[in-house]
Amino acid sequence: MENNPNSSRTDRKTIERNRRNQMKALYSKLNSLVPRQSSRESLSLTDQLDEAAKYIKKLQTNLEKMKERKESLMGTQERPNTSVSSGATMRLRYPQIEIHEIGSALEVVLITGLDSQFMFNETIRVLHEEGAEIVNASFSVLDDTVFHTIHSKVGDSYPFWGAASISERLKKFVQLANSF
Repeated sequence: MENNPNSSRTDRKTIERNRRNQMKALYSKLNSLVPRQSSRESLSLTDQLDEAAKYIKKLQTNLEKMKERKESLMGTQERPNTSVSSGATMRLRYPQIEIHEIGSALEVVLITGLDSQFMFNETIRVLHEEGAEIVNASFSVLDDTVFHTIHSKVGDSYPFWGAASISERLKKFVQLANSF
């Protein structure tokens, strides 16, 4: 078997040409996936790669923002594990509700974690829907627990039935939230 130097050189040229054609096709495919900000003029290969890298980074940033938004809307936003004085790490707290009826007045105590602001908003919404007038609302924070206190007045025309209806609805809402 004889080694022909021209044959070997031709094989290498063919292999290199095929590699370049394949790379050109891949660059073209990548470039077609990137939306054009400028006119449809031809960009150099380095500009195309820069544009693709910027676009991918932009997509990554948008994805992270959307994940954070989703987590905050669902009330499950992760927080870094923060140590409390005992050395234990903070955990998500299931909401609890206590409702005290005093004549036509209602005192609602809602206990949540720092990640459940929507629970307070929903409690206020339910009270408004049931015709209760919010007199006072306050909150206190202790470590990873938020204590919301809401004082409201139920309509004078049906104080007992109205208060019972509101209590039942709020308790069901909190039970439903705890089931997730």
